[in-house]
Amino acid sequence: MGGNGKPPAAPPLEVALGSNPFVDALSGEVDPLEAWLAALDRLAVKGEDVVPLRPQLVTPSAAAATPAAQPTPIAEPRAPDVELPLPQSALARLVGEEANQKLASLLGRIDGWDRFGLSRSALAQAFPFFYALYKLYFRVQSANHAKIPSTGPIVLAANHGGLLPFDGAMAVLDVLLHTEPPRLPRAIVERWAGTLPFVNVFFARVGQVVGTHENFARLLGEGEAVLVFPEGVEGIRKPITQRYRLQHFHVGFVEHALRARAPIVPMAILGSDDQAPILFDVKPLARLLGLPTAPITPTFPWFGPLGLLPYPVRYRIVYGEPLCFHERFDSEAALDPGLVRALANQVRRAIQTLVDKNRA
Repeated sequence: MGGNGKPPAAPPLEVALGSNPFVDALSGEVDPLEAWLAALDRLAVKGEDVVPLRPQLVTPSAAAATPAAQPTPIAEPRAPDVELPLPQSALARLVGEEANQKLASLLGRIDGWDRFGLSRSALAQAFPFFYALYKLYFRVQSANHAKIPSTGPIVLAANHGGLLPFDGAMAVLDVLLHTEPPRLPRAIVERWAGTLPFVNVFFARVGQVVGTHENFARLLGEGEAVLVFPEGVEGIRKPITQRYRLQHFHVGFVEHALRARAPIVPMAILGSDDQAPILFDVKPLARLLGLPTAPITPTFPWFGPLGLLPYPVRYRIVYGEPLCFHERFDSEAALDPGLVRALANQVRRAIQTLVDKNRA
């Protein structure tokens, strides 16, 4: 106890975002993201009284005490031990038994919260919404799932497009649904996204991580599957004339793959470049507003914010042969800029080849 009769303050938590993703859990207040997801549940059943999908969450004190605990290695999956409640919302009822088993198995390996702000409860609540997008809106088809290693650190490298990151969400869900044990890819998001109110918390709660070198290295060090879009914002703002032509690659993911001795799995995502075709990017306006892009599309800005919604295009996701650069080079190769750039270009060619073959 402190001198004023109050218990000593808990040690500060490591902040992985522009705001602390644990703050709501520690304050004992309702997480605004969970409240929003519960509202979506109620909306889905048109006003019926709904009990949101919510597995048991560890208490705030437990989360505060163990923010940096090492997760259970994915190589030793536990049997599903999270009993999901009966589906109450219309969206939750869309999720079949097989997908629910995948979700339950994944949630059984998440101890409430992790150091990056992933919330088992929020992930369970968000799953039906993204599953509905996956099955009904984008009608995702995918192939070559056997190319994804079932254990150990991996880097999933994909082409990027579509203005809003629905391609990332569909890629995460596809890997989760087609791996055994189910793996939740941790998508690396742009740093500017970590400064956006609500968005930064949402990304953290569902398992995505702001792209710092420290975060990337830690994820691979813990045996995670990490999803990267090496084109960065150049991918999402490319004009319609550059559809499915990969832009300049950032190379940091190759450095981390070499250091962690992790294979790189190329991914082709078809459909994202058609969901919001950009006719023109008003770059001076984007700089003025501090945004990565100020797009003109067939629907935006003419229909206001609704114009940013993606068209209901069909997605196709294809995985390529893993590139095991770590078998040819040791970790010191990550210090050679020329070699790293050459290896990144190999990844770029592999993704572009996958894209071109599967567009036909």
